[in-house]
Amino acid sequence: MLSIPLSELPVSFRAQALHWAAEFTYCAYFEPSGLSYPQGAFRQLLAVATDASAGPASLAELRPWLQQPTTAPRCGFLTYEVKDEIEALSSSHPTGLAWPMLHFFHASAWLCWQANTVEIHVAPDAADALTPAAVFQQIIATPLPVATPLTGVALQPRFPRPDYLAAVRAVQEDILNGEVYELNLCQEFTAEGVHLDPVDVFLRLNAASPTPFAGFYRQQQQFLLCASPERFLRREGSTLLSQPIKGTSRRGTTPAEDDAQRLALLHNEKERAENLMIVDLVRNDLARVAQPGSVQVPELFGLYPFQHVWQMISSVQAQAQPTADVVDLLRATFPMGSMTGAPKIRAMQLIEHYEHSRRGLYSGSIGYLLPNGDFDFNVVIRSLQYRSDTGHVSFQVGSAITYDSVPEHEYEECLLKARALLAVLGVTRE
Repeated sequence: MLSIPLSELPVSFRAQALHWAAEFTYCAYFEPSGLSYPQGAFRQLLAVATDASAGPASLAELRPWLQQPTTAPRCGFLTYEVKDEIEALSSSHPTGLAWPMLHFFHASAWLCWQANTVEIHVAPDAADALTPAAVFQQIIATPLPVATPLTGVALQPRFPRPDYLAAVRAVQEDILNGEVYELNLCQEFTAEGVHLDPVDVFLRLNAASPTPFAGFYRQQQQFLLCASPERFLRREGSTLLSQPIKGTSRRGTTPAEDDAQRLALLHNEKERAENLMIVDLVRNDLARVAQPGSVQVPELFGLYPFQHVWQMISSVQAQAQPTADVVDLLRATFPMGSMTGAPKIRAMQLIEHYEHSRRGLYSGSIGYLLPNGDFDFNVVIRSLQYRSDTGHVSFQVGSAITYDSVPEHEYEECLLKARALLAVLGVTRE
């Protein structure tokens, strides 16, 4: 291990490290953006793998793979389609992406940012040429390309506005008929033939919308550029923590307007009802793998400011059963209720009925598992997905539909959540 004081590093070190890592076929970066967050944000961690082709591709393969001894962190993702392995579900919608359903890798080399230092580690079984000192020299020698802002990206909606509004009204009929209480309805925007520098776009996205669970992920020719504000599930020792977000309003342009927006969200009965429904769902999910009587809600309806929006965030905590491993925990809680609705299975069936494209890594999760068994996973929202081999760009946004929803307001909420994504793509709204 090599430890380097932050004061001795160039200001460009993070960008150089990301450009260096993005040359590997498999890399993952987790970014807390320097934000304070209830019970903490992501650790700042960058990991690469020289070969992860044999990594697990399903939950069934994940447990025996995790039993391999290691001193390195393991990084990976779960797409929304992991639901099909957990429940009797499927999706036949089109997608321009080709993520495997699930994938994890053992880090060959990794960087950990501490309060005053950066630590560089190399796995014992890594190639002889890969040493902490060599990694540092390679990063320092990595040139930064000239940033070129994107222009003229021609986004196309898979869910045209009139169809989206009609779908919201149909969901409201389903709610009236007792099918669901709430449903998260999402829509995708895509573009083809786009050439971009994934690291540069991620850094600009992170600057435009700093979030506590941001991340950059490369898996072969596919990239995720993530600006997520939401934690899915964390384990520290025996303590489990999930922090669903339900409730969004725009930031004000003046301190007085901003405070008015905050208070309006706090007292909005529709938003509070949405949040409470998902908190109850998360409590029920965690209770399946928690010690009896240990599920608690230490914070309900917390309001937190981000660059463009106020978010209503609640925290649900529990003590895991001693025999429950990460696969048990994922089977009990995935997909996250904030991205499905309640009740979860019926909501996912209706999502398949109403939406026009496969969600893939959107509504899924990226995260890391530490050698001691602790882990942290986010919710993949506010994210761009990109294929360097085809130039396909995709992002999705959604909102929670309840009986009290106003369809036009739900559509506008989707575009509000897409504001930073549109900005980095050089797309402006009239």
